Amino acid sequence: MYQIVFREDLTPNIHHFKIEAPAVARKAQAGQFVIVMADESGERIPLTVADWDREAGTVSVVFMEAGKTTQKLATLKKGDSLAAFAGPLGQPTEIENFGTVVCVAGGFAIATIVPIARALKEAGNRVISIMGFRSRNLVFWEKRLRGVSHELIVTTDDGSYGRKGLVTEPLRELLQTHKEVQRVIAIGPTVMMKFCSQTTVPFGVKTIVSLNPIMIDGSGMCGGCRVEVKGETRFTCVDGPDFDGHLVDWDLLLARQRTYQEEERKALELWQHQCRLTAEVGRNA
Repeated sequence: MYQIVFREDLTPNIHHFKIEAPAVARKAQAGQFVIVMADESGERIPLTVADWDREAGTVSVVFMEAGKTTQKLATLKKGDSLAAFAGPLGQPTEIENFGTVVCVAGGFAIATIVPIARALKEAGNRVISIMGFRSRNLVFWEKRLRGVSHELIVTTDDGSYGRKGLVTEPLRELLQTHKEVQRVIAIGPTVMMKFCSQTTVPFGVKTIVSLNPIMIDGSGMCGGCRVEVKGETRFTCVDGPDFDGHLVDWDLLLARQRTYQEEERKALELWQHQCRLTAEVGRNA
């Protein structure tokens, strides 16, 4: 069992767990993920490694309540344990001294970009980061990302904090004014990664995206994470999760991402119904 030694609610529905997992902590690298099970009968889900402490033997993950399993995870407290915490899995992000790198993160993917930006900075790169949220009340880890970046731009869709607009707008401006940018790393919702990749095409700047959103089993056996890259079928969990965003078939990826929407909706509704029944029984006891 893997004990939760720290829990932090970053927003009402985004949570940070620090898990006691020495074997995973010893090997974790930026860009990799773990497979988590809330209980022995639960669903396996992939969560990207947000941080690690090799000496303490802990690994941090950040997740947003979206479906049944993430809502179940959100009910756990400090001192509770997970049934499984397997990893690190996937290929780590390529870290070299490229020169100037722009790191773009949307929503709770901030937690994914922080260790990548940190590794790039330690490798000698000049790191310019862009973080985007829908509104101010969803902003978290700004200080962390600023601390591993030479420059940070914050955007919100509604203009309630930072610059109003989408992350693609400052990205385009940076590419226009900073001809020395050698690489862009964009992580977040699939649509965001698609448009970041389209934004960089005219500038010829290699753009790396993390396709974690389409992963299911995380072992390469279920085939659910198939993605077309340069016309070839690849598996996100074993060949990625990082891919060249200019080579991804985004329309196919978005269509495949909707495959299990109905099953996910039914599972969430059943879980919420069970929670209501349990609460009602508790009140009447």
